[in-house]
Amino acid sequence: MSGVGDPAARSGPPPGRPRDDLQFLGIAMAAMAVLLTFNAMNVYHEHAEAGHPLAAWEPALWEISSGVFFLAVAPLIQRLTCRFWLGDRPILPRLAAHFAAAVAISLVHVLFIGAVRWAVYRLMGGDYNPLGPLGDWPYELRKDLMVYAAIVGIYIFWRLARAKSAGVADASADVLEVRDGARRHFVPLADVVWVEAAGNYVELHRGGAGLLHRASLSEMERRLQTAGFVRIHRSRLVRRQSVAAIESKPTGDFTVRLADGRELAGSRRYRHPLLAE
Repeated sequence: MSGVGDPAARSGPPPGRPRDDLQFLGIAMAAMAVLLTFNAMNVYHEHAEAGHPLAAWEPALWEISSGVFFLAVAPLIQRLTCRFWLGDRPILPRLAAHFAAAVAISLVHVLFIGAVRWAVYRLMGGDYNPLGPLGDWPYELRKDLMVYAAIVGIYIFWRLARAKSAGVADASADVLEVRDGARRHFVPLADVVWVEAAGNYVELHRGGAGLLHRASLSEMERRLQTAGFVRIHRSRLVRRQSVAAIESKPTGDFTVRLADGRELAGSRRYRHPLLAE
């Protein structure tokens, strides 16, 4: 089909489920709650030992205001991570996009915590400069860059781990879940004859029309190895049992004729895996 690209050049993030992202946010919330509690306790004791005791709610407010902000923007950072996936090429523009996003988020962060702390201090009868954190932005920016990088790195690891787990589950069940907008198709792998890359998608070819699935061809190759599929071209996989004949060409390339009479072009680079038993 037309518009087939090299999946190695831009594969995008592995396919995920909304439930997995919600689980990630839940784990992040629990981990941040523990971290913020310890940070608040440390700040409280440090000020007490320095002879400048604080009310217990003050360090708690400082930590919670920052934690709430980053939990609120975590879904945005998730979307940015998927939009500028660091496993794709070229890498430098993607790193630049993440850096610009981190700086912008940090600026909003210091304005947000300044406003929240000012409001709470005012409610408690105290005084707080709402622009104080902005004056310390170089210090806050260094911390915010580390937090942003940590969220991106952990989320990438999470998506890869969940995709690997989902791939094993799908292969063992011999059923592939394919999303089509709000609809879900559960495609038996036994019905799929060949798979072709289509930009950020792959097209699953069965007996009739093809079905688009959000995944890279490389990932589909890993997921379908146990189902008897083999790569015959950088953009194409085929079920070995569906191959009726192989016609070689002088260049070393070949043509695969399927049992239903259709023909697929194969590359000499992948000739040996197809013929190997």
